Amino acid sequence: MRIHAKGVHYKYLNQSVYEAMARGEREICLEDVNGQRYIGGGLRGEIRITVNGVPGNNLASFMDGPTIVVNENVQDGVGNTMNAGKVIVRGDAGDIIGYAMRGGKIFIQGNGGYRVGIHMKSFKDRLPVIIIGGTAGDFLGEYMAGGLLAVLGLHQGNRTPIVGNYAGTGMHGGMIYVRGDVKDYQVGREVGIRRPTVHDMARLREYLKEYCDDLGLEVEGVLEKRFTKLIPYSSRPYGKLYAY
Repeated sequence: MRIHAKGVHYKYLNQSVYEAMARGEREICLEDVNGQRYIGGGLRGEIRITVNGVPGNNLASFMDGPTIVVNENVQDGVGNTMNAGKVIVRGDAGDIIGYAMRGGKIFIQGNGGYRVGIHMKSFKDRLPVIIIGGTAGDFLGEYMAGGLLAVLGLHQGNRTPIVGNYAGTGMHGGMIYVRGDVKDYQVGREVGIRRPTVHDMARLREYLKEYCDDLGLEVEGVLEKRFTKLIPYSSRPYGKLYAY
C-alpha cells in the first residue's frame, strides 16, 4: 500500500498508517516524506514501512516490533525508547539516535550525529543494537547502561575521526566497538580501551553480517580492519557523589 505524504501534517500521516494497519496492511510505502515527525511511533506487530524522503524527529519512537526502511536521511531521535523491531537508514542520521533504547536494532549506512546511544539499556533477554556505517559525533554512548554500539568508519574522511570526544561519558554498562583506533583523550574517565577477544568478535560478526546483508555490503571487508572495544570501569561510576 502507498500513502502520499506531500503536504500532509504529521498527525494525519501517522493516523493513515495506523488505520492501514488496522485494516490488515503489512507492507506500507510512504512517498514524498518531508520532515513529518513520529512516523512509526508506538507501532506494534509485524509490519514493514518503507519511507521515501526524509522523516522528521522521533522516527520509530516507542516502537515495538515493526521494520522501517528509510531510503534517504533521517533527523534526530530515531528509535527514542524503542522496545523491539528494526530501523534501516540508507543515508545519514541526526543526533540522539536510540535515546533510552531498550531493544531492537538501528542500522545507519551513513554517519550519525551527537549523543548516539545516550541512556541506551538492555532488559532481560533484550539487547539493543546500533551500528553506524560512517562516523559518530561527541558523547557516543553517554550514560550507556546496556546494549551494543558499533561505529565502522566506512565513509571516514582523511581528517574526520571515527568517533568524537567524550565517548562513553557516564557509561556503566554495555559495549562499544569502533573499527579503528580510539585515543585516550576521546573517551570519558569511566571508560577502558581494550582489544576485543575472539569471543567478542564472534558475537560482533553476527550483528555485522545482518547489517551488511540489509545494506548490500560484504562483511569480510568490514572485518578486515582491527576493532577497538570500549567498556565501563564500573557499574556505578558516580557512586561517590551520592550519600547512598
